Amino acid sequence: MIRFIFGIVVGIVLLTGGAWLWFHYGRTPVAVADESLPFERALAHLALQARIDREKQATPPVKPDETTFVAGARVYREQCAFCHGLAGHPSVAGTHMFPDATPLWEKHGDVIGVSDDPPGETYWKVTNGIRLTGMPAYKQVLSETETWQVSVLLANADKPLPPAALTMLKTPLAPDSGATSDLQVSKLFTAPTTAAKPAH
Repeated sequence: MIRFIFGIVVGIVLLTGGAWLWFHYGRTPVAVADESLPFERALAHLALQARIDREKQATPPVKPDETTFVAGARVYREQCAFCHGLAGHPSVAGTHMFPDATPLWEKHGDVIGVSDDPPGETYWKVTNGIRLTGMPAYKQVLSETETWQVSVLLANADKPLPPAALTMLKTPLAPDSGATSDLQVSKLFTAPTTAAKPAH
């Protein structure tokens, strides 16, 4: 019995020490380009979904009408388009994140963006952000009404939207709009990596 307990203690010490050495010597995949750990995505998704299911609000306090869609499109364009893209204009920055920022106006299967998610789930994500991803918390940036407007808009991305909302969602971000444009981001990620030669 003593040998058994001793074996367990030694095993725990070796496992803990090995993990510490792995982290200490920079072997952990912390760069965006690194491969994910075994089960990392599945475990993160499971934990996130459980938290959202526990806390999300079932019924949005705003109606899915033209006023909501237009207001939501304005919020989306100003706060979300840089990472999640616009209709017909995918984000360059979003593809360089880990995990990739979901392209919210592109079709995958029979779904556009997150239109298969209830608005309450999107509201939770926008409000609280998602830890260890590029998704920030907008609790201190957007009002509850604005957050619900953009959440209801995204839940209806697969349905006909009013022209005023579509115009905002289809027009590319301009370099002088106050937001970083896809063109500027594209230049950032495709800039030459070789240093310029010094002049003689």
